[in-house]
Amino acid sequence: MMALFLRDLKLSVRAGGGTFVGVLFFTTVVAVIPFGVGPDLNLLSRIGPAIVWIGALLSALLGLDRLFQAERDDGSLDILLMQETPLVLTVLIKCLAHWVATGLPLVLASPLLGLFMNMDEIAIGAVMLTLLVGSPAITFIGAAGAAVAVALPRGGLLVSILVLPLAVPILIFGVSASYAAVEDPAPFMPPFLFLTAITLLFAVIGPVGAAAALRNSAD
Repeated sequence: MMALFLRDLKLSVRAGGGTFVGVLFFTTVVAVIPFGVGPDLNLLSRIGPAIVWIGALLSALLGLDRLFQAERDDGSLDILLMQETPLVLTVLIKCLAHWVATGLPLVLASPLLGLFMNMDEIAIGAVMLTLLVGSPAITFIGAAGAAVAVALPRGGLLVSILVLPLAVPILIFGVSASYAAVEDPAPFMPPFLFLTAITLLFAVIGPVGAAAALRNSAD
């Protein structure tokens, strides 16, 4: 499992410059917002958490179609299907490696972009914490979408279309928790716990659905 994790980590970093492209796209999405809404610093600080979350969500969608593409191209997908290790566990390890390579850099980049949006320290910390907890759920959902589209020659757009509606609750609770951290009357823990529960739920459902889709595509 550790060998698989390290292998997928290297592939995720190297494939199309996944880490660099994701962070660059994240930065671009957030950077263009001030040009659209104007130089009002108070407005930027109010919408900052939502903009950072939307940028991270869109950036996380970029590389999801490559989760199983390398195995499909070199034929090793059949080996994964026939090995003794449960396919669900294999998919879970691949999801974790993909998140470390593409999702974690977005979390680490969020404080800098928070400063760009004139957010204070509490808001930046809340956004970073909610991204750390919520972004893995996007990868787990994306694993199922990538498994469905793995047999298609150009399934990248299909994966984004499949994943985006399911990721809306993650966005809602992530932004709600971020705003609650800076608004005294609004409690932070309820939306944050909902976000944590969603991630744990998809950590189970995502790999199971992806494994079933991979077996179906092999048949």
